[in-house]
Amino acid sequence: MSFTAQLLRGLRVTLLLWLLTVVVVTLPMLALARLVAPDAASGSLLRRGDQVVGARLIGQSFRSNRYLQGRPAGAPNLAASNPALAARVGDAASRWQRAGVLQPAADLLLDSASGVDPHISLEAARQQLPRLARERQLPVQELERLLRQHQEGPLRLQAVEPVVNVLSFNLALDARRAP
Repeated sequence: MSFTAQLLRGLRVTLLLWLLTVVVVTLPMLALARLVAPDAASGSLLRRGDQVVGARLIGQSFRSNRYLQGRPAGAPNLAASNPALAARVGDAASRWQRAGVLQPAADLLLDSASGVDPHISLEAARQQLPRLARERQLPVQELERLLRQHQEGPLRLQAVEPVVNVLSFNLALDARRAP
């Protein structure tokens, strides 16, 4: 078989496999996803007016003390035996202790396995309420009520324990009217 014939045969096989994997499998799956879970299929985008401000299913960093803080982000996943992990967790614990959280919840110290978990436990959120109350000059009880309104689980499939979506809570915090 000549080189040209082999090249044409390879191109036909490549085109056939592309059609099979993209058109026959992927496009119908995307269409089914849009029918079954349209929010997740479109990226679970959160908007403020007509501007996209984030995605409900992807964790984001908030640096201001006026916001609920999520899990640490942007750090590589390290083995439990790695001394760099112990140092990173120790540094995070020290920062939280300086901020007034004496025993920070684990999700304030450790990345999630995916590195993009948008949720924190209610315990981790509640530990931050005194700081938010000071920064925003709000009663802790009002923040607790807002937290309960944004609690997810344990009935949903994504959580065994109740959690709060950090971005959703922070958007609600910004949207509330000043007293």
